[in-house]
Amino acid sequence: GDAMEAVIAAVYLDAGFETARTVVLALWGDRITRVEADARDAKTALQEWAQARGLAPPRYEEVARSGPDHAPEFTIVARLETGEEAASKAGSKRQAEQAAAKALLSEVDKG
Repeated sequence: GDAMEAVIAAVYLDAGFETARTVVLALWGDRITRVEADARDAKTALQEWAQARGLAPPRYEEVARSGPDHAPEFTIVARLETGEEAASKAGSKRQAEQAAAKALLSEVDKG
């Protein structure tokens, strides 16, 4: 917290912005990249698309599960209140939801 702020401020005051930037990216570059990627994920993008049009957030429904317990495959449907929907299969619910959201966003962006 405060100690890191002090260290970064000291680097900035002593060596300038670019050096401070390099230090911050060296320490937290991976975390920053993950946060940026999460902020742009398909579910978030679809929710923002829906909200911008006054729609309720999309709903995700598991419609099927197949495969053995050690390697399940989930089928998820992403659905908007307008009735538009897209389905996707993946090895985890999260991956299937992301893929369904991406497919639905692709469909609604065409229209």
